[in-house]
Amino acid sequence: MAPILPEFNSLRLEEASTDGAPAWDLPAASLATPAADTRQILTFTFFTLICYLSIGLPLAILPAYVHLRMGFSAVLAGLVISIQYIATFLSRPWAGRISDRQGARVSVLWGMGACTASGFLLLIAVAVHFNPWLSFLSLIASRLVLGVGESLGSTGASLWGISSAGHEHTAKVISFNGVSTYSGLALGAPLGVLMENAWGLSSIGVLTILLCGLSFVIAARKTPVPVEPGQHLPFRHVLGRVAPHGMVLALGGVGYSVLATFVTLFYASRHWNGAALCLTAFGAAFIGARLLFIRVIDRFGGFPVAMVCLTVESAGVLLLWLAHSPWMAFAGAALAGFGNSLVFPALGVEAVRRVSIENRGTALSVYTVFADVSFFLVGPVAGAVIGGFGYASVFLFALACVLAALGIVMVLGAINCD
Repeated sequence: MAPILPEFNSLRLEEASTDGAPAWDLPAASLATPAADTRQILTFTFFTLICYLSIGLPLAILPAYVHLRMGFSAVLAGLVISIQYIATFLSRPWAGRISDRQGARVSVLWGMGACTASGFLLLIAVAVHFNPWLSFLSLIASRLVLGVGESLGSTGASLWGISSAGHEHTAKVISFNGVSTYSGLALGAPLGVLMENAWGLSSIGVLTILLCGLSFVIAARKTPVPVEPGQHLPFRHVLGRVAPHGMVLALGGVGYSVLATFVTLFYASRHWNGAALCLTAFGAAFIGARLLFIRVIDRFGGFPVAMVCLTVESAGVLLLWLAHSPWMAFAGAALAGFGNSLVFPALGVEAVRRVSIENRGTALSVYTVFADVSFFLVGPVAGAVIGGFGYASVFLFALACVLAALGIVMVLGAINCD
């Protein structure tokens, strides 16, 4: 896959002088049109797309593969998905420091390399399928390495885009980074199912190696942006500033987490077909909302937008809980995706405002850590809920979490207005 735009889009022009500098010395933001800004941003969020395509490919396959084919419990089936976020959680601060201090391109290169390695580990898991526990451990290793790749790749891509396009485009970069995230998941889930049915699980490992290896080469050829000078705050200080926003992100993301992890088993328990399409519906609605309402954060502010989005998401999760047909579940997934779409950028903009420019890579990584913790905990906790109350109950659990997130963001919004 080729980069979306040529290399010149990543160049940064010098700031204009007050006595009338020539046009080529003006800031890039003053010369670029909105369309050019978007195209430039997409050359960096492309790497996030590849990261999450790699995550999406096995997403609808592994829970059923581990539970139904390998014979492990539903809790372990959830763990094989959510354990990825242990590595992502642990590597987020590292990814932020690398992006802030060594440059975003370094973070992206290491991320693409880790995602490539995860593909090789997936091939090993398939090769040793005759030993279920050894195969399971290889799957766990693949997911852990992929978690590191996600952290490095997506954090680096976000900061690279912000630094290149200009900090005034932070909301736009975060929004398009999210579009890339869910585009990768929405494309990857059904593609992974088709590939696994046709050629087996090993084909997903091969495609992961090819896509991520090529992306590594593309990143290596792109022009880096300068590292911002200044005082770099310790991780704990940044954590304290963005933790309230992160809590909302964590609770608001539970709806997606339970859908992504257990929708295959939920559909199987009802004897329905098309579970992967629920993830596609979520992703398509998510992307559509981002593209249609990308400017509302700058117009109305992060907190009001987050309140509306969480309200819509809670309605979608409620519909999933009450679903008595696959189409009702499909509609609930789409509504949840539409509502969840702007939660991350709306609160992300508010979070990064609380730190200086040279610490924004760390702030983004710390903010995203809360989603990682949520994704990791949701798998085992939701698996236990399913074990006690059935598959539908997991969406009632998600609804309670989303409503809690709505309550917190209403308090944050009220404090911000004072």
